Amino acid sequence: MTKKVRVRFAPSPTGPLHIGGLRTALFNYLFAKQNDGEFIVRFEDTDRNRYIEGSEKHIIESLDWCKIVADESPFVGGAYGPYRQSERKGLYKKRINELIEKKHAYYAFDSKDKLSTLRAEAEKNGKVFSYSYSNRLSLKNSLSLSKNETLELLNSGAEYVVRFKTPEEKEIVCEDVLRGVVRVTTKTIDDKILYKSDGMPTYHFANVVDDYEMAISHVIRGEEWLPSLPLHWLLYDAFGWKNKPKFVHLPLILKPLGKGKLSKRDGDRFGFPVFAIQWKSEETIKGYKEHGFLPEAVINFLSLLGWNPGNEKELFDIKELIEAFSLEGLNKSGARFDPEKNKWFNHAHIQKANDNLIVEKIEMEFSELLMLFDKQKIRAIARLIKPRLNSLNEVCSCSSFFFKDPVNYNEKHLNKLKKTNFKEILSGLIELVSSEENLNNIKPDLEVLVKKNEWNFGKVMGLFRLSLVGDLSGPDLFQIVSLLGKETCNTRMRALNSVLEKQQ
Repeated sequence: MTKKVRVRFAPSPTGPLHIGGLRTALFNYLFAKQNDGEFIVRFEDTDRNRYIEGSEKHIIESLDWCKIVADESPFVGGAYGPYRQSERKGLYKKRINELIEKKHAYYAFDSKDKLSTLRAEAEKNGKVFSYSYSNRLSLKNSLSLSKNETLELLNSGAEYVVRFKTPEEKEIVCEDVLRGVVRVTTKTIDDKILYKSDGMPTYHFANVVDDYEMAISHVIRGEEWLPSLPLHWLLYDAFGWKNKPKFVHLPLILKPLGKGKLSKRDGDRFGFPVFAIQWKSEETIKGYKEHGFLPEAVINFLSLLGWNPGNEKELFDIKELIEAFSLEGLNKSGARFDPEKNKWFNHAHIQKANDNLIVEKIEMEFSELLMLFDKQKIRAIARLIKPRLNSLNEVCSCSSFFFKDPVNYNEKHLNKLKKTNFKEILSGLIELVSSEENLNNIKPDLEVLVKKNEWNFGKVMGLFRLSLVGDLSGPDLFQIVSLLGKETCNTRMRALNSVLEKQQ
């Protein structure tokens, strides 16, 4: 019988959700949904010293914005809860006692000062101190102490940790879906701490116990956890759990330039977000949402960092991603983050989006000036500027001239045009606009006017656009003229004429 697909995204609430973590959540979600499985969000919050208030909220809201919806979580519940490790302490206590009874773990009472001294001495000799089978019997633990001595220390309330008893001289043969067989000798693994006297487990112990108890079928996580796989494999064996989950270690998201893992500093350096949504702490850091990105674009872009659909297709919505995703399409090597490609995806998804999205943005930006245009013209403005948008934040700058007369003109273009016969041209344009019955048909009449007066067509168009927009860039000029109307066009042309006259 095939095991039901159940995957988990298990972040630690120690800060905002980085896009690397977001991609991990996305791949888990896509795999679950493609296989009619379940996607679980679990918070690994055992490290209370690093816990940051607001992290949980930021993580969940980031996933919600990206439409990565959990089937089970602390907020929606589920049959395998609780979904915070801090609320599962009783279970960990039971499981750690089981390991101790099976002699796969032991109590260690060594003080922090003692261990620091041993590390310093090893470093002096050019070595690295490792708490392992090579020295465990010379240290203060339940393997070197008698049963009575151990019980006496426990009953006295002495601080302790529980360490895993790593097998001696054993080859561990692990399997990773992406990387194949991984062979490691236990010589390279120390006796990791699994549990502390305050009742809190370490990550290594808790995540294995939780994955088993929650019937997780596939562990899809970042490459940084690959070195921990042999230990986790040993823990499954120690418990006697034969049905291990399949492990998949995702490739890193690399810096735009140079080597290494993408970090927040790279975002600061190159000017792109590294969070899905805004994070507020000592400083406010804007996310993709605040930079005017669509969640569809963010998801689409992230999906292709480390995964290949097997064809040339690049644009996907979430339903298409679910249908196309497979573990076989994952890459082993890291994927370089390209901020420009990121913008390209956002532009493409804005073009696919309903015009209402742009209309709503315009209405929000210019709420006090909407009486200048009816709903139909607002929608026409939205359609006109849409092809030029790389971000929703550009809606204001791309459409402001419809609602506000230019105050400043591009100085470079202004200097060039004031050397032309601008007075004559602007006068002719004003007369033309005033005489037109329908501004939708002004282009052929303008061409006739230019030809008749032997004007330079480029200079005429430059003056016309500069007067209406304040710059020489923007959408189709004749559509702008039609939307602005006669009165506004002529008012703006007269205003430019006055500016040019003053500068002569």
